[in-house]
Amino acid sequence: MMTSLECKNPQTDPRIIHAQSIKKCINPTPKNIAFFNNLITLYSNSKHHSSALQLFHSIPCPNTVTWTSIISAFSNSPLAITLFLSMLRHPTKTLPNAHTFATLLKTCASLPSNSLGPQLQSLSFKLSLSENPFVRSAFVSLYCKTRDLDSAQKVFDEMSDRDEVCFAAIINGLALNKRPIEALQCFVEMRRQNVSSTLHSVSGVLRAVSNAAVLEQCRVVHGHALVTGLDLNVYVGTALIGGYGKCGLVEEARRVFDELEIGLNLAVWNAMMAGYAQQGRKDDVLELFRSMESRGIEPDEYSFLAILTAFYNAGMAMETEMWLNRMKNQYKLEPRIEHYTCLVGAIGRAGRIEEAERVALTMPYKPDAAVWRVLLTSCGNNANADIGWRMSEKLLEIDSEDDSAYVILANVFASAGRWDEVKKLWKTMREKGVRKEVGRSWVEVRGDVHVFFAGDRRHARKDEIYAKLTYLKEEIEKLGYVPNWDEMLHELEEKEKGDMLWYHSEKLAVAFGLLSGVTPLGKPLRIIKNLRICKDCHEVFKYISTVEEKEIIVRDVHRYHRFLNGSCNCGDFW
Repeated sequence: MMTSLECKNPQTDPRIIHAQSIKKCINPTPKNIAFFNNLITLYSNSKHHSSALQLFHSIPCPNTVTWTSIISAFSNSPLAITLFLSMLRHPTKTLPNAHTFATLLKTCASLPSNSLGPQLQSLSFKLSLSENPFVRSAFVSLYCKTRDLDSAQKVFDEMSDRDEVCFAAIINGLALNKRPIEALQCFVEMRRQNVSSTLHSVSGVLRAVSNAAVLEQCRVVHGHALVTGLDLNVYVGTALIGGYGKCGLVEEARRVFDELEIGLNLAVWNAMMAGYAQQGRKDDVLELFRSMESRGIEPDEYSFLAILTAFYNAGMAMETEMWLNRMKNQYKLEPRIEHYTCLVGAIGRAGRIEEAERVALTMPYKPDAAVWRVLLTSCGNNANADIGWRMSEKLLEIDSEDDSAYVILANVFASAGRWDEVKKLWKTMREKGVRKEVGRSWVEVRGDVHVFFAGDRRHARKDEIYAKLTYLKEEIEKLGYVPNWDEMLHELEEKEKGDMLWYHSEKLAVAFGLLSGVTPLGKPLRIIKNLRICKDCHEVFKYISTVEEKEIIVRDVHRYHRFLNGSCNCGDFW
């Protein structure tokens, strides 16, 4: 009789093995069940799922491994749940083990309903499997993927023995759910407990620091990866490239990219191209794209998303459309809605608002909030209030509490001098209970993050910050600076408007960054903002870069702005 080892050979055809066993009259019994369990797995690995299921149904005495094998075969299908329920109801009273639970929880994470998680967790308690680190890690991953972070954190906190798998699960879960600081804290706690780092925990924490754009922490984790020998792992390398790219340090990202020369895969190329694309460096993106093709690596939709993003950020509508057509016609790839969003934005940025709207309405996807938002922003940049109103209505149809629909439209009306409509919009927001997202900016200094809000006076160096602002205002006025009131309510007193405008969070952050001992000499000042930088702050930073002879890099919700010698790389359009 063939051994189980034969079934584990990936080059062996399971149909041949099965046929030979039938010829030899080998039928499933408790003694040879391991052979058939392995055969189910081999069928599954060979993509013969129907044959795996047929074989499973021919086994009269399935054990826990048998059930787990067939559940694993259909882990990407709701059938896995049905099979699990059949297992619990089977006359043999076969009970699941830790591997069964871990496999099933992966299935649950892909289902639209989240109700099974708590039920399975209760069952794990009854079966005394709740303390198994493998099972607990799977529950953490499930709750994170279903965005139930409170439950994920509770499971993690109740673990008496946390290993590297458990920590990796919670770190990645927090990072994926936009809680980067907590993910970083978990990583620090993991190291404090002397739990070994893995490629999963390191790549997860790098994803977190890149989302928060905390450059120094990215460098610290990079150093840790070097010490542990994980820096040349392709997953960690990809995360490092993404981290440095999102922190605006594409040159550092390129150095990591070049060091991964041997192990480069498509994901690494895409990460590097995305870093360049975010800054509108189209030539660098195209250079990488052609180099990738010359090595026989075929681009995918993410490769083209980087190209389209680069041309969109560079304000080149014709090239954006050309590359979208090449993607479809030459490379036979179907563009996603994100690709069309780039085209809509590029055409709208060029001032062709009606044409951009036609593209949005005729593309093979129903426009989502991102499409209408980019169109609405284009209306603001071109002071087209009438179309802006229509775009805002479309945005509110998708989400009636989307504050950006009101805020951007209010700015459109303000730019057009239609102040009555501005006041009506703010009144409507108040009546509907829609709250504008609070603007905040932050600066990282030696690992500490300093956060500022508009008019903020909580900082320990507040007196120095406001004195620096006063000095900067006097100096840039000598160069011709005039406040931009476009986005301020006109009925406010001039001094009140001036105070509100001058004490924006990003201005406070820049003033702090320019204080003695904050930003090292010769290094650019880096600011992160959660919203779009306003027109006045954008103009002010151009002047400040001249007065202070300092490079200022601001990452807002749209893109990177690099202010140097009185100009910005965005071309005053974002």
